[in-house]
Amino acid sequence: MKSFEPKELKTSELHAFLLSAVAPRPISFASTIDKEGNVNLSPFSFFNVYSSKPPIMVFSSNRSGKTGDIKDTYKNIKEVPEVVINIVTYEMVQQTSLASVAYPRGVNEFIKAGFTMLPSENIAPPRVAESPVQFECKVNQVIELGQEGGAGNLFICEILKMHINQNVLNDAGTKIDPLKMNQVGRCGDDYYIKLDKVSLFEVPKPVSTIGIGVDALPLWIIKNHILSGNDIGMLGNVEAIPFEIVYDGNDENENTLRLENAKELLNSKNVSEAWKVLIS
Repeated sequence: MKSFEPKELKTSELHAFLLSAVAPRPISFASTIDKEGNVNLSPFSFFNVYSSKPPIMVFSSNRSGKTGDIKDTYKNIKEVPEVVINIVTYEMVQQTSLASVAYPRGVNEFIKAGFTMLPSENIAPPRVAESPVQFECKVNQVIELGQEGGAGNLFICEILKMHINQNVLNDAGTKIDPLKMNQVGRCGDDYYIKLDKVSLFEVPKPVSTIGIGVDALPLWIIKNHILSGNDIGMLGNVEAIPFEIVYDGNDENENTLRLENAKELLNSKNVSEAWKVLIS
């Protein structure tokens, strides 16, 4: 494994490692306005949601790694502490990328990128009509992390109102359907990822149960070259071993057969039957 301290790298090298390692990242497509009424629209992938009550989102507008200059989004928010965070889908990703061009201050990226300005209801900056989910926010705090190129400026944004297109909701209208959303995430270099049937998978949240843990599994199940870490994780996420342990794991050939059969069942998320194959 290659190891180094961040200070050993150039800012551009460190930036590339960080963006490729921490991925995929959601995109905050932020629309802001200055005190003169000039609108700015720009995407930021240093972004996430951090609180539900109060509902808080945070994104960062970094200083230019080359010049150390701050971006128009920062300047606008310092003048008018409001922002609309628009969610980016696959259908709008090329236009979103175009909006990231360093146009001169005062240029409206809505117009340059071909997006439609939709008036907000609680704040001054407009929404992106093409975005299926839009968050009207007030900026509670701006945290400056440094003055050098690459330093972030964190915008702590409280959601005042959210708008969700009914077309991305599930049939019951209670949740967002990720497959209807068709959202994209940012990776390193020029790479993005699209959330679709190929990339989407489920892992049940262990919120109502307490798994026995990997350390409670028979040693011959843990120490093998057939089951992956994901497989062992599923076996350890049951509340109790579901069957009486009959097989002791002392036959190597039998071990291989049981592990291979169990792996097929785990691939189908049939944890109970996998346990049955392994120990009963």
